Amino acid sequence: MFTPRTIRILLLTTAFVAALGSVGLIMYVVTALQSPQVATAAIGGPFTLTDQNGRPISDTDLKGKPFLVFFGFTHCPDVCPTTLFEVSEVFGKLGPQADNVRALFVTVDPERDTAAVMKDYLSSFDPRIVGVTGDPAAIDKMLKAYRVYARKVPQENGEYTMDHTALIYLMDKQGRFLAPFSLKRGLDEAAADLRKYL
Repeated sequence: MFTPRTIRILLLTTAFVAALGSVGLIMYVVTALQSPQVATAAIGGPFTLTDQNGRPISDTDLKGKPFLVFFGFTHCPDVCPTTLFEVSEVFGKLGPQADNVRALFVTVDPERDTAAVMKDYLSSFDPRIVGVTGDPAAIDKMLKAYRVYARKVPQENGEYTMDHTALIYLMDKQGRFLAPFSLKRGLDEAAADLRKYL
């Protein structure tokens, strides 16, 4: 038979243990949410493709510098060239520091975007932007790794265009996803944001 004092002590002990467990659970969840591995594991990953000079390029070649990744295609009428122009402008704002960041323009249309086509297309933009292509299976693998939507859309003239995700991915020096990189702000602000990761 427990005395009222014993019952009070048991209740207080139980409440204390429960509170400790709750605090521990909250700390675990907060730590997990802040962990780069949890936040970044779902986007990005290993790849081996071909750059605009016909040379192999892989994720390991990019490690050591932060980099931007943008998916598009050379027949894109507006979004892709505008984005590449704006990235070029951001690099210009960075000045010599732009040598410490990289940018990849990955085709979603490997059928038409050969290395030679990519090289010619990118000649209008900052030379630090690297064009990336490859066989359809390798491109599909990278699209899935970055969770990119891309679909061929037939046109009346027998040609086709591509509907695709138009997001710029900011990756850290280890190739882990940090955040979407927005160009819907001033170029100075975008450059200042990028400079934090150099």
